[in-house]
Amino acid sequence: MKIAVVGSINMDQTVLAERIPLKGETLRGSDLQYIPGGKGANQAVAMARLGAEVAMFGCVGNDDNGRKLVDNLKSEGIDTNYIKVVDGVPTGIAIITVGENDNTIIVVAGANGEVDKQYVDDIKDELFKYDMVVLQHEIPLDTVHYIIEICSEKGIPTVLNPAPAADVPKAIVDKVTYLTPNEHEAKLIFGNDISTEELVKAYPEKLIITQGSKGVLTCLKSGELLSVPCRKSNVVDTTGAGDTLNGAFAVRISDNKSMRDALVFANTAAGLSIEKMGAQGGMPTIKEVEAELEGK
Repeated sequence: MKIAVVGSINMDQTVLAERIPLKGETLRGSDLQYIPGGKGANQAVAMARLGAEVAMFGCVGNDDNGRKLVDNLKSEGIDTNYIKVVDGVPTGIAIITVGENDNTIIVVAGANGEVDKQYVDDIKDELFKYDMVVLQHEIPLDTVHYIIEICSEKGIPTVLNPAPAADVPKAIVDKVTYLTPNEHEAKLIFGNDISTEELVKAYPEKLIITQGSKGVLTCLKSGELLSVPCRKSNVVDTTGAGDTLNGAFAVRISDNKSMRDALVFANTAAGLSIEKMGAQGGMPTIKEVEAELEGK
């Protein structure tokens, strides 16, 4: 399968601490690492390691971080020919604190903000050559919506991971093929007046809600609720778990697997990813996920 990702490319500045600091509090950190990240790039790496042919579309600054990030994507076998290098704007960065088996993240968009409609118009002929397009919310939202609209017109399936949390217009919900919010993001998009169960029933095999330690919930076209539990993991760093899940789901569902199969595969990959440090560092290979599934 050939999958295109249009999204963010960041350098993650990750610090380890005994816990997440409180407001106004200063803690000692035990380690500081600079790790390739960005939700778009993370999902591209996850998919490449799971056997997909992947191209990354996005923007980086004309700086050391940008060059390092493009080289990293190339090393994963990802096509980087359509990444635009922007002068005068720094590469995006994420500042991450890891502690107590959780994390907090602040994202500075930088060159990711340059992924605009003009950029999409410049690369759309290439984009349309792919079997699926995967998107997130770390590039301008009007660009995300525009891509979903033009892909819908061409009959190209899309996956939207609406993170960081932001509204998704109903017209875009209707046109996207798969929407993968967490519970907080789902409430922002759809409101608080409907339960999670009733919500997924309204969008069978489109709306897939991640529920943290409870796993993933969706509704099959038969009307049956499908809840897939998390894999039990020895947690080291949860950064990138959602990106691994989204990437793994896209790989499996684009290979014409069932929704149940795709979500079991995705949850297994995500569970493996949090046992190592770094968003991309822990992302498993196809052999690792298959070995884990065979061992169940």
